[in-house]
Amino acid sequence: MASYSIEDFVGDGVLKELIPKLLEEGWDDVPTLKIMNPEDMDAINMTQHQKDALEIRTYLHDGALMQYGDKLEASRKSLPELLNLSTEDLSSQFGMKRGHIARFTDRNNKCTDPLPKSYGLPARKLTVTPSRSNTTYKMQTIRKSFCRSSTNNDRSLEESLANFKIKDGYIFKGIVAAGPAEPRACGCVQPPPVVDNVASYSAIENISVQRLTPEYKIGMERLVKTKTPPMKASELWRDKPAVLLCIRRPGCIMCRAEAHQLYAKKPIFDALGIQMFAVLHEHIESEIKDFWPRYWGGVVVFDRTMGFFKALGGGKLLKDKFLSGFVFNPRAIANYKRAKSMGIEQNFKGEGEIKGGLFIVGPGGAGIAYQFIERNFGDWAPVAEVVEICARLKNQQQDEGDSSRSPQEHK
Repeated sequence: MASYSIEDFVGDGVLKELIPKLLEEGWDDVPTLKIMNPEDMDAINMTQHQKDALEIRTYLHDGALMQYGDKLEASRKSLPELLNLSTEDLSSQFGMKRGHIARFTDRNNKCTDPLPKSYGLPARKLTVTPSRSNTTYKMQTIRKSFCRSSTNNDRSLEESLANFKIKDGYIFKGIVAAGPAEPRACGCVQPPPVVDNVASYSAIENISVQRLTPEYKIGMERLVKTKTPPMKASELWRDKPAVLLCIRRPGCIMCRAEAHQLYAKKPIFDALGIQMFAVLHEHIESEIKDFWPRYWGGVVVFDRTMGFFKALGGGKLLKDKFLSGFVFNPRAIANYKRAKSMGIEQNFKGEGEIKGGLFIVGPGGAGIAYQFIERNFGDWAPVAEVVEICARLKNQQQDEGDSSRSPQEHK
């Protein structure tokens, strides 16, 4: 599976020399780097070879084929030229396996779900000289493209969200959602019941969490060097809304797949002003090193008392056995096959029976806006639904901000 490490993404080709410039200009994470447009590339004086290399690597990253990046880039061919090569040429010139050739040439069958084209960002109009100390520059420019300050931008955001939902087969399930409750083993095994009501805010605000990793940037240490002190979970969303992905087990192939596909949408969440956190209920350092930033480049926190996982289960942990929850469960097996098709590696370290899910929490004490419960092993929260709730939070915050302004400020 394609890594979210910038160093892994650029490889040993012509983009490697650009890393200091990318860092200086704020293109310091893979999801954002992948949405650079031609004018952005011109702004940092990229050569045609570098532009072609970025297009090739973006395409390979979407298709989980990054192992061919250096060879394809070294050919100095553009992506359209490479896609028009025969199966024999791809095999003989680049050592591409037949199954990988089929994936490479099938432009509609990507292993990850790339950003909709309608989310392409406008070129940056530099008014200041960006620097490493100005790390908010990228966030500000991304948000401007979705700002509600003009009717056109507002319509653009709404159209983009609508297109995204259609593409994702979006059906809104409400603020408490879960995977389907299908009978298992011909009806002999019943699926575990899940809660129908959203968890109370008091159930999560005082959970003790510990920050294990920062948000990934170029050249960053793989883990927090000094052990950070525990803090209340409410500190995570004190100033901004947050998406909290509760991971059942970071070595699980299905958990890694979910984390990877959600983090791929980071530019959307950045534009909406949403933070992203992965929550673990078990602290195994080797597993964190394998998980971050390869499958998840955001902050990882340790839920010391499993409080988030208990909240998903209505006050107690939602658990399932391997035999009844996976072997006899066609939905879980389908989830496994979906993750396996993405080329993800896995291991079996750690506790894997405690179900996870996802929370969206409003800023301050606004409360829980959405929760998704992993009823079947490997169930994913529908990304379009997550984006929809986050967009509602953004609009709500802006409406509240507008109502608090004086009449003179509205003019």
